Amino acid sequence: MLISEFARLTGLSVDTVRFYITKGLLRPERASKGGRRPYQVFRQDDVTAVQMIRLQQSLGYSLAEFGALNEEYRKGARSLERTAEVLRNQIDRLAQRRLELDHALTFLREKLSWVEAGKPGAAPNLDNYHC
Repeated sequence: MLISEFARLTGLSVDTVRFYITKGLLRPERASKGGRRPYQVFRQDDVTAVQMIRLQQSLGYSLAEFGALNEEYRKGARSLERTAEVLRNQIDRLAQRRLELDHALTFLREKLSWVEAGKPGAAPNLDNYHC
């Protein structure tokens, strides 16, 4: 598929797709058509890469960190031990994020209860929730 169809399919803007290509996060094939600027042809692997970028970003990874992992994968460094290490790190980050979200939810629920009760006494203090 060409860049406009790929952008539509992944929900990215064409500019974001181009940015990811520039950063080496996506590596579409080059078609023989297009003259000096050959068409870029995207595959299902590229769609999967975008899904992984989004997952990694949701875990707090930077694009640089994702790029390093992606490059490692492309170079064949896919040992079971390394894959397990990466997965453990992702699980740890997600668990930490869940803990922070749980604290934030507890604070917001207590604040809502306090407001609905007419604001009796001191408001719940966000500092007590480690968000």
